[in-house]
Amino acid sequence: MPTALVTGATAGIGAAFARLLAREGYDLVLVARDAERLEGVATELRASSTRPSEGTLSDGVSVEVLAADLTDDGQRQRVEQRLADSSRPIEVLVNNAGISTPRGFVRGSVEDEERLLRLNVLAPMRLAKAVVPGMVERSRGAVINVSSVAGFLPYSMYSASKAWVTSFSEALAVELDGTGVRVVALCPGMVRTEFHERAGMDVSNIPGWSWLDSDAVAAAGWRGVTTGRVLVVPSPLYRALVTVLRHLPPRLSLRVARSTRQRRRRPR
Repeated sequence: MPTALVTGATAGIGAAFARLLAREGYDLVLVARDAERLEGVATELRASSTRPSEGTLSDGVSVEVLAADLTDDGQRQRVEQRLADSSRPIEVLVNNAGISTPRGFVRGSVEDEERLLRLNVLAPMRLAKAVVPGMVERSRGAVINVSSVAGFLPYSMYSASKAWVTSFSEALAVELDGTGVRVVALCPGMVRTEFHERAGMDVSNIPGWSWLDSDAVAAAGWRGVTTGRVLVVPSPLYRALVTVLRHLPPRLSLRVARSTRQRRRRPR
């Protein structure tokens, strides 16, 4: 059976992709820092996932746990080695792991900024570099890079990193055109996950109608793979927003970003 590797797989969009790919019949390699939580997710998937076989249900999917901090070179290289292992090929890579910093570039530490870049930019590039050559040789495969609507607005270092992820995905998709390997830049807006709490963000003023469900976001990303879409923005609301942001003159885009930051700074 084909195998998919998902980073940041313990919760949110990563866990949603793991559930979706298990239903699609993929064996899984789950990557995250927390080994105990990974084992919990793996146990649930093994127990709940079955594969169709001639009208009957067969054994659950195989789930491999690979605990690794992708900001650490040595630990990330273990994931790269797994991706490059031709004896156990990976058919789908989901680059989902990512972080933000709550204090901004000026008040934050250089260590925090470097960690953001290592996880949001360096890790997706290195993991894709490890797996894509084998996919090209086999003439099949898919890379889903989880980016963000934030990447279309010059708002923060996080948005800058996600702008890179989107641009990288589009460039890679062009390079791989005709090889049988598909690349998707999945750009959701606000998604109900642990991401904002971990980043120390106050999202209490975000209206309920703007939030997306992680399972729906993962499903949209997978439809991008099956339909050949490169840029996938879940929900009509965020698609309209991205259309506007992509066509704003640079000066107006900067004004919108400044206005957004000023509103966030106002005391409540």
